[in-house]
Amino acid sequence: MELVTGAEFIRAMALLGAGIAMIAGIGPGIGQGFAAGKAAEAVGRQPEASGKITITMLVGQAMAETTGLYALIIAFILIFTTAV
Repeated sequence: MELVTGAEFIRAMALLGAGIAMIAGIGPGIGQGFAAGKAAEAVGRQPEASGKITITMLVGQAMAETTGLYALIIAFILIFTTAV
């Protein structure tokens, strides 16, 4: 039976952490879909305000997307800084 060295264990845990970090991509996806649906509903109810609704929705979605991007950056950092 082979023993796992410290470097291999650290690499395995970093890759596990990267995978867990990518679970954070689920939240922005759900949030952006919900925002787009509500924006479409709002435009359907008040078409003359479609410009303001669209701008507000896009700003909100850009803010929500930053969470997913931060998670992706953390995953890349974990993957590429622990190369054996």
